[in-house]
Amino acid sequence: MFMHARNIPTRVATGAYILHSGLGKWHGSEDRAKGVHAAAAGAFPFLAKVPPATFLKALSIAEIATGAALLTPVVHNKIAGAALTAFAGGLVTMYLRTPAMHEPGSVWPTPAGMAVSKDIWMLGIGVSLLAEGS
Repeated sequence: MFMHARNIPTRVATGAYILHSGLGKWHGSEDRAKGVHAAAAGAFPFLAKVPPATFLKALSIAEIATGAALLTPVVHNKIAGAALTAFAGGLVTMYLRTPAMHEPGSVWPTPAGMAVSKDIWMLGIGVSLLAEGS
């Protein structure tokens, strides 16, 4: 087993949350796809070329894969941590690149950015898994 007992709580809580989110997006409506796509394309303009439904499906796959990696005990902490760090890093970057999500000149969230600002915790968990000695 490549998951240390001390990492079980963070990997299970984070993995289950991300997996659930990905499964919910798998059959997302056209309106949901447009909303999620608009938020992502605002922060990452190259995504504007991707159709909203395709983007939502790709995001769903990424979330399912990341959640499954975190929940699978034979996936090494460093691999699960790399997946989580990349995923959460993208979310935090989106937060920082979207002015309406944080106070002007600050990293502190506005009410609109509160939900996404919390993704910094997932980034911290991912980096912690990467930093494990074994």
